[in-house]
Amino acid sequence: MMSLNRSCFLGNPAIAGSSSPFSHSQKRRSASLKVVALVPKARTGDRNGSVVMESTLQEVKDESSVVELKSTVHGGVQDVYGEDTATEDQFVTPWSVSVASGYTLIRDPHHNKGLAFTEKERDAHYLRGLLPPVVISQELQVKKMINCIRQYLVPLQKYIAMMDLQGRNEKLFYKLLIDHVEELLPVVYTPTVGEACQKYGSIFTHPHGLFISLKDKGKILEVLRNWPEKNIQVIVVTDGERILGLGDLGCHGMGIPVGKLALYTALGGVRPSACLPVTIDVGTNNQKLLDDEFYIGLRQKRATGQEYAELLQEFMTAVKQNYGEKILVQFEDFANHNAFDLLAKYGTTHLVFNDDIQGTASVVLGGLIAALKLVGGSLADHRFLFLGAGEAGTGIAELIALEVSKQTNIPVEETRKNIWLVDSKGLIVSSRKESLQHFKKPWAHEHEPVKELVDAVNAIKPTVLIGTSGAGRTFTKEVVESMASLNERPIILALSNPTSQSECTAEEAYTWTQGRAIYCSGSPFPPVEYEGKVYTPGQANNAYIFPGFGLGLIMSGTIRVHDDMLLAASEALASQVSQEDYDKGLIYPPFTNIRKISAHIAAKVAAKSYELGLATRLPEPKDLEKYAESCMYSPSYRSFR
Repeated sequence: MMSLNRSCFLGNPAIAGSSSPFSHSQKRRSASLKVVALVPKARTGDRNGSVVMESTLQEVKDESSVVELKSTVHGGVQDVYGEDTATEDQFVTPWSVSVASGYTLIRDPHHNKGLAFTEKERDAHYLRGLLPPVVISQELQVKKMINCIRQYLVPLQKYIAMMDLQGRNEKLFYKLLIDHVEELLPVVYTPTVGEACQKYGSIFTHPHGLFISLKDKGKILEVLRNWPEKNIQVIVVTDGERILGLGDLGCHGMGIPVGKLALYTALGGVRPSACLPVTIDVGTNNQKLLDDEFYIGLRQKRATGQEYAELLQEFMTAVKQNYGEKILVQFEDFANHNAFDLLAKYGTTHLVFNDDIQGTASVVLGGLIAALKLVGGSLADHRFLFLGAGEAGTGIAELIALEVSKQTNIPVEETRKNIWLVDSKGLIVSSRKESLQHFKKPWAHEHEPVKELVDAVNAIKPTVLIGTSGAGRTFTKEVVESMASLNERPIILALSNPTSQSECTAEEAYTWTQGRAIYCSGSPFPPVEYEGKVYTPGQANNAYIFPGFGLGLIMSGTIRVHDDMLLAASEALASQVSQEDYDKGLIYPPFTNIRKISAHIAAKVAAKSYELGLATRLPEPKDLEKYAESCMYSPSYRSFR
């Protein structure tokens, strides 16, 4: 006679009501039950191989399959599934019954509330004795958790603690992140996520996201269907080849999609169940990782050419087949040679967005539009010099040129001439055009060759200096002092991540310009005191743009991304900078208001989508900003019945 654990009863969540871990009709059992055991069949299209046990409240037609179970158990705990008696040579079926109740419920991160379960919920869901008797609020849980996080002195420890919380209690994780966004943003994302990716194999405990490797070729659609959530709205995908400024981290790059999607939910209000982090593992050329016993990816050199293209093609086809036309795919931290090609190839057939090219461009343009309030003039009056001509540099440059063209009605080919780029070989000029990669060629202007950055500054005389090189300390004292000698208020954006790769620090920028610089970095720097005045450096963080941008695409049912949407997002961000922010020398608003900022950006992006005829969710809501706010996920606990 089989013993039946309380947690193993009454069906699976697919039958249950959506607002409750299980349906209202599921009540405490009597002393004697009838249970139907449905065992797995050969896989002939049915992908669910788990046991489903159903209450005899439902009609049972085949009485021969009914087993009478008594509540009295004679003897000890029985090895019902034969696990203890099996030898290493015998296979054991991993039987599973999904019931959001009792022990299972407090280990389900989607429904777990920890000590916040009420007395009524503890009785209804068989939690008596599984939790200490105290009942506390979510607010007190947040207070306790932030105090715990602050006890860690090492940022990576804080990151591990946050990821552990996300795996235990999803709503508490997001509530904590939203309530303490300025403090925890550098923990769950840059700069700490960079170190987390470098050590991902060592700190790996349980998987977040979906890993797709070369081994899965021909089966990617099936792999996607293994993911438990079916209503996915946004995928963030990386192949790990160019993680931040840290290079090829292979499969360890998963930290980036996981972190980005945490921000999609916390800052943009996209439901966590609608988010899917994906890493495409095609190997790595990082020999240190290949030699690392804790590396979790394929131990081979990175696949390229046709093999790589075919895997990505299968992935993009499977994504659309599984999730539909409106699924947003955000490319993240692909190397230059793949990033531009993927965006060009799939931009006309899929809803795709590259945060390194387009997101960075939009957030920087937003900062530059806001900076005009401090330096005067229009964008057309300024001259821009970039150190770095990769995805970020050329993406920002192109969006600036598009915005100036829009404002002045001058062709974009002409507006590009006020924008100059320096790469590892020096200033990009016409004489180098034949040897340049295709995405650099539009920036090859007529000028004599210039090798050093400081000489380029003195020759071009820029009003804005932007660093996207991934190389730390390249804005030397000589370079910054040259900018200060040319401009009363030089705009200096040291955007490379993480902090160690920043072109110059906030302290260096303010000190070398006698406090006159308008400075922003990619990763956060603390306030700087110079000659008795405190300067607060801004952060040109992509988190200002992509969560709201993505929300705008999703809530309008947009099917393609258009450059005008990026311009709309930039202008929306700039409009959120207050006079109080300007008085502090800031060109970005504080992150404390980020959800309202994201709703505003989402509304402007959606409005542009409707205007361009790319939105499919009709009719268009009358008040898009209120509609955006109403669409946002709330991490507050729900009451279970």
